[in-house]
Amino acid sequence: MLETILINVLPHEVRVGIVQNGTLQELHIERSGGRGLVGDICLGRVTRVLPGMQSAFVDIGLERSAFLHVADVWQASAGGSVESSNGGSVGATTGASIPSPLPIERVLHEGDRLMVQIIKDPIGTKGARLSTNLSIAGRFLVYLPQDPHIGISQRIDDEGQREALRARVREAIPPDERGGFIARTIAEEATNAELSADVQYLRKRWKQITEGSTKHPPPVVLCQELSLSQRVVRDLIGEDTQTILVDSAEAYDALLAFALDYMPSLATRLARHQGDRPIFDLHGVEDEIGRALERKVGLKSGGYLIIDPTEALTTIDVNTGGFVGGRSFDDTIFKTNLEAAQAIARQMRLRNLGGIIIIDFIDMQNTEHREAVLAELGRALAKDRTRTTVSGFTTLGLVEVTRKRTRESLAQQLCEPCKICNGRGSLKTARTVCYEILREIDREARQFNPKQFRIVASQTVVDLFLDDEAGFLATLTERIGRPVALTVETIYSQEQYDIVLM
Repeated sequence: MLETILINVLPHEVRVGIVQNGTLQELHIERSGGRGLVGDICLGRVTRVLPGMQSAFVDIGLERSAFLHVADVWQASAGGSVESSNGGSVGATTGASIPSPLPIERVLHEGDRLMVQIIKDPIGTKGARLSTNLSIAGRFLVYLPQDPHIGISQRIDDEGQREALRARVREAIPPDERGGFIARTIAEEATNAELSADVQYLRKRWKQITEGSTKHPPPVVLCQELSLSQRVVRDLIGEDTQTILVDSAEAYDALLAFALDYMPSLATRLARHQGDRPIFDLHGVEDEIGRALERKVGLKSGGYLIIDPTEALTTIDVNTGGFVGGRSFDDTIFKTNLEAAQAIARQMRLRNLGGIIIIDFIDMQNTEHREAVLAELGRALAKDRTRTTVSGFTTLGLVEVTRKRTRESLAQQLCEPCKICNGRGSLKTARTVCYEILREIDREARQFNPKQFRIVASQTVVDLFLDDEAGFLATLTERIGRPVALTVETIYSQEQYDIVLM
């Protein structure tokens, strides 16, 4: 599968599109005012410990205190150092660590200095989520300074390959190292020299972090994750990646220098886009972004998906639309569901949908068809770099997918709730608003005694009072014994109105 990575760089924003066989598969956006925080290591201070929730809030310098659950707290074993409010740092040890078996109130106290890592960005009204189980990502390895463990990516499932790679990683680790490493999937392609270089690079970064934790008072960022462009070179380039096109000369030079210094074997894939047309326009990415914000997603067969994100979960409904199969109705449904499985996996990556995702495929009576659609969905989701799990069909014919949520979805990044409907997605009808106004005037007339009531409302509401609802307005005027005047306010939405007592 041919893959091209497009990097669009502007002073205020960097956008990365991953295009496979001419189709946009993933989109990553980093804005100067809203850089993602996942991966940053900070020195914070515990502000509250909540035994009832087995959690704590930690000030790391953000607008809202970050959240730390006891499941994400690691306690150093003998030989490490866990200090509390006397000024030490919990989680800053290079000794071995084990998941904390103690209640959080026995591990943390208000005022503790705490070295933490951000594992989830602030989303909506929720603060960032933290862990004291620190890790630093390299090209081939992930460094675990607190855990003397050598792990292998779960994507490498052959036991022989796992053991061979574990042995190679162990050989690359110096004898004095007390931390551990996890080999990423791409580590299989690395030479022994590249693994050793990655180990030395990660150890050097950890040394800089620990030194910084003794020089600065909390809250302070000790280690910031690489920029989006650098993370692309480090994390997203795979075997199928042919070219990384960058449309900024300055960004290209900086990225080339980073690649030559850190991973020279990838530098040859970097190229500068110099065409007259913007890079995203040339490859159709701008149009794809627009479609990724729409509720309805068309399928090539004529069927379509309806995607509805909510606070708790996202629902995806599959419909046949105008698709008419060749042999039978069951065949039509089966083919539509197969195509939808591929499209759903792509939309989840492209829109960065996270949490619980409920898929309502078109009902299939044939058991083999159901299993084939589920298998197709599993194969399509296997391409996802974010961890996903798929449950089988429920008794209601629904499929539940969970996808790890670490940052905002594409819609949350690019959009905001409608100020007219307040995010409901619908408006009260003009007639509903008219009846609300009539009830409000009746209520006000019982409490006050003005000379006149004046309704200030949108054009559609006033027009309805002058036409279909004129009789009810006249009846109300007669009952309260006071005149009611009408005024149009052009800037009002259909739901907005004022009742002025004169």
